[in-house]
Amino acid sequence: MNARRSEATAKIVHTSDPHPVIETITKTEELAAACARFATQPYVTVDTEFLRETTYYPLLCVAQIASADEAIVVDTLAEGLDLAPFLELMANRNVMKVFHAARQDIEIVWHMAEIIPQPIFDTQVAAMVLGYGDSISYDQLVQRVTGDSIDKSNRFTDWSRRPLSEAQLRYAVSDVTHLRDIYLKLTGELEQRNRIDWVSDEMNVLTSPDTYRAEPEQAWRRLKTRVRKPKELAVLMEVAAWREREAQQRDVPRGRVLKDEVLGDIATQAPSSLERLAHMRSIPKGFERSRWGQDVIDAVKRGIERDVKSLPSLDRQRQSAAGSAIVELLKVLLRMTSEQNGVAAKVIATADDLDAIAADDNADVPALHGWRRELFGTKALALKHGKLVLAIEKGRVVAREKTA
Repeated sequence: MNARRSEATAKIVHTSDPHPVIETITKTEELAAACARFATQPYVTVDTEFLRETTYYPLLCVAQIASADEAIVVDTLAEGLDLAPFLELMANRNVMKVFHAARQDIEIVWHMAEIIPQPIFDTQVAAMVLGYGDSISYDQLVQRVTGDSIDKSNRFTDWSRRPLSEAQLRYAVSDVTHLRDIYLKLTGELEQRNRIDWVSDEMNVLTSPDTYRAEPEQAWRRLKTRVRKPKELAVLMEVAAWREREAQQRDVPRGRVLKDEVLGDIATQAPSSLERLAHMRSIPKGFERSRWGQDVIDAVKRGIERDVKSLPSLDRQRQSAAGSAIVELLKVLLRMTSEQNGVAAKVIATADDLDAIAADDNADVPALHGWRRELFGTKALALKHGKLVLAIEKGRVVAREKTA
């Protein structure tokens, strides 16, 4: 682990002051004292600023935390302070941790200490459940809930450069102080509409360690490259696993090793020698002469030698015309359900869910379980089997049970 990730500085703001002075915390005991105060609160809001353009693992540069009357900004690249108090707070099950679009923030904590912050509340998920839109951005949500506009000028600043400017610190603080208002607003709406449990179901995915484990053997699953033959899939799995391990060991982005599209080309062409690898147009010039050239050839060989019976099924086979038509009807039903119930379509069902339902009534997808099945899944199956019909009524799509 990079030693710089275990060091921290913090800034504290007492938000009761209309013109707060942001003071720098440079001692571990001061950070520990702040986190101890947070540990007595029912909830804290959390955000992070990080870089990962040049690394495999995200480099945490700044972490912000706020309670009802206090906020701190943690400069995680400063020397001399231990992040242990922050990590202890993240693991404290008596304090709700509130994030917006939590996945990357949680990923950072996981990679630092294999800790999953719990319990958590993701305001982006809650907003989708309440019909604020698909994957609504933080600044859009702030505008809709509080009426305030966020200064975006520091969003893409280099958070690794020091010293941090006053503008950067105020931007960081505003992220977690606005988040308090959003949290209180959304939880109130969820309670009024009896949808607290809907959000809780989504949090189970975000708090599962499996969500953040980057297993090299599973790296092929994140690729958009489509392969048609089992042997192509076998080669893709081996080459993707090699690239994942290489990127992890070197702590560089996957694309710095080989780009996704190159992996797809290797899978389909399966070069068996360095000479054939060099003749591939997508391979960087001179790559075959590096030590990684032979690694790729070895990975291709392992893929070719794999027993095709041991391979997972290829993702999605080409749909029949009838299957495609069913998916299109399900999309219409999904949009109608989303609009009628004030829930983002993306939360109810994904494109993969619709494909799976079109192919199999018993598909193991979220859309056929829990509240999603009650809201959409049962109707989707009825539509698929002609027991439900869609019609236009006063310019809107409506669903009706088919009469004899």
